[in-house]
Amino acid sequence: MAARRGPYFCGIDAAMDVVSGKWKSLVLWELHHHGVRRFAQLRRGLPGVSEKVLVQQLREMEEDGLVRREVFPEVPPRVEYSLTEHGVSLNEALSALGAWGTERMRRIGAEKVPSGAS
Repeated sequence: MAARRGPYFCGIDAAMDVVSGKWKSLVLWELHHHGVRRFAQLRRGLPGVSEKVLVQQLREMEEDGLVRREVFPEVPPRVEYSLTEHGVSLNEALSALGAWGTERMRRIGAEKVPSGAS
């Protein structure tokens, strides 16, 4: 897969290119709130995501420098995911959007999906 490098109309366009897709922002949230996670933990924490889509989204996020993937040479192999500094800074940038969304949920009476297993 070719890394996304623009051209972009503006900074919002460049940012949305990195977080496009339903699951990337939720992976960022999950890693922010729970720290280092194994693949199965991420999948349980994001009900509804398929294994194929989660693998694809994690690869793209790793290529974009948002997520660190660490493989431990064990049998069976253990793989852990965590946020990079770049991922942490994106989460900080998204916090105002999250607050806006929380207020919208309250205003329209939207239900919140129950948290996944930790």
